[in-house]
Amino acid sequence: GLLQSELFGYVEGSFTGAKKSGKVGKFEQADGGTLFLDEIGEMPIDMQVSLLRFLQDKIIVRLGDNRSRYVDVRIIAATNRDLLKSIEEGSFRQDLYYRLNVVNIKMPALRDRKEDIPLLTDYFIDEICTQYGIEHKQISTSGLEKLLTYDWPGNIRELRNIIENALIVSNTS
Repeated sequence: GLLQSELFGYVEGSFTGAKKSGKVGKFEQADGGTLFLDEIGEMPIDMQVSLLRFLQDKIIVRLGDNRSRYVDVRIIAATNRDLLKSIEEGSFRQDLYYRLNVVNIKMPALRDRKEDIPLLTDYFIDEICTQYGIEHKQISTSGLEKLLTYDWPGNIRELRNIIENALIVSNTS
């Protein structure tokens, strides 16, 4: 119900704790634009059915409501899961996969594009130093070598977090 109410919205009295005025969902908020659904491979099957129905008709019904609304939204979905394997395992709907898989862009993992690490490191250092108002620093050659030899299971988010941690810790010493 929580994910459903976030995406499709709800009306007053739909559930305990619902806002008195109800709530517009993400689909309605994005009307005329684009909605990014991250980690689509983690979506429960019952929500996949609702999403599939929406993609078919472009109609939403707020939780607790009986009035339907047309919403014009382009969907961009991302996942780090192998959705074809998830389909075989029964945790992702094949019809939803084909509905979403109009343009498929494969983003290689950071471990497969280590040549980007120096540029990303410089970018994150600049961004984080500005964010925290700390003096700009540069990474040492040995520090960069360590970043280049690491496998990066957490991908680019992990790289940013490691750099942020190092900058904060080095600034408090």
